[in-house]
Amino acid sequence: MLIRISARLAALCLALALMPAQAQQYPTRAITIVIPLPPGGSNDIMARAVADKLSASLRQPVVIENRATGASGTVGTRSVARAAPDGYTLLLGYTSTLATAPSMLRNIGYDPRKDFAPIGLIGWAPALLLVHPSLAVRSVTELIALMKASPEPFQVGNPGTGTVNHLASELFARQAGVKIEPIPYKGSAPLSTDLMGGHVKVGFNPIPVSRAAMDAGLIRAIAATSMKRSTLLPDLPTVAEAGLPGFDAVLNYGLLAPAGTPRPIIERLNKELRAALSLDDVRRRLLQEGAEPAPGTPEEQAAVIDREETKWSTLIKAIGIEPE
Repeated sequence: MLIRISARLAALCLALALMPAQAQQYPTRAITIVIPLPPGGSNDIMARAVADKLSASLRQPVVIENRATGASGTVGTRSVARAAPDGYTLLLGYTSTLATAPSMLRNIGYDPRKDFAPIGLIGWAPALLLVHPSLAVRSVTELIALMKASPEPFQVGNPGTGTVNHLASELFARQAGVKIEPIPYKGSAPLSTDLMGGHVKVGFNPIPVSRAAMDAGLIRAIAATSMKRSTLLPDLPTVAEAGLPGFDAVLNYGLLAPAGTPRPIIERLNKELRAALSLDDVRRRLLQEGAEPAPGTPEEQAAVIDREETKWSTLIKAIGIEPE
């Protein structure tokens, strides 16, 4: 018995001794960051903003792979959950795949809390509460008053049913005590076009697709959907400070690995990710897209995923959206 215990202790000590060496040796080959959506979107921007910096600091290629295999990114996300937990296949995870999809879709094949090892957030991005200039409101409180005075549910555009911007409009309605009629579009660009044309007078849309129309005076932003003001639009109040305390509806982006990835590897990746996010050119790239860099720990990212999934799943059930 003593011999068996001694052998087990020796094995444990050996494993503990090898952990720092494992972290020092990693990586020895190329790393793939899977983006579970087509190229060209905000997920691409987030991943590519840090990929080259990670490649330089890790001294191995960091390859971006778009796996646009459908189901709102959940298929590609599931493929990473099932990948080998060795640090060579990572995921660009964001609010839609980690916080809303579990309630919007049936049998997505992964648990955002259990099947991934968070590495760290890259950033978060608010949407804008926008109105057509013909609408005589310039603040959240004025818009709420107008909505309450309307005999019919007020039409509010969004980039698609189940998107965070759609859910932001529903959250706005519940917190403001107003009735809305969500008007879904097939993406942010069509919504922006109809907002400019006045076909829909109010909408929630991301900053990048809205900036040109705002600068031209074709649409007007009255608030951002984040708790903190956007660095890109510092004079624009948030919904929270302009009338609905606690209102928060943003997209969070970060890197994750399959569950079971050794902690030394997670810590190494987190260290290099945080270093990348401290660089001026990376910060500028994110800020230009309306996103805010958000370096932090794996535990902080895990807390964001848990909080966001709880918030959005509660809202989705409350407004009666049935999983597809």
